[in-house]
Amino acid sequence: MKKIEAIIRKTKFEDVKEALLAADIEWFSYFEVRGVGKTRQARIYRGVMYDTSAIERIQMSIVVRDINVEKTVKAIISAAQTGEIGDGRIFVLPVEDAIRIRTGERGDIALYNAEKAK
Repeated sequence: MKKIEAIIRKTKFEDVKEALLAADIEWFSYFEVRGVGKTRQARIYRGVMYDTSAIERIQMSIVVRDINVEKTVKAIISAAQTGEIGDGRIFVLPVEDAIRIRTGERGDIALYNAEKAK
């Protein structure tokens, strides 16, 4: 199993969500986050200077079976990529175990219904 963490533009979240659902990735968590990137600039609005180096993004957290890693990553890239600086990052991390609280099932079967896991 792997945990995929993706940090994407807020404007691309709906596109990424639809791409994941089309790839049969039906469960994930997401959070609104702020970060600092390479781009540093100040903008002036009504005479007041604002620092725009703190960038608002969406962080998605997805745990998938090993066989679903590539299609998940490809779905995120295809939907989130604009070709401009600030498209985001994807991190793939190992997951030791997963436990479904309701049934006590362990391992990758805990991620999906038994019918889908076959």
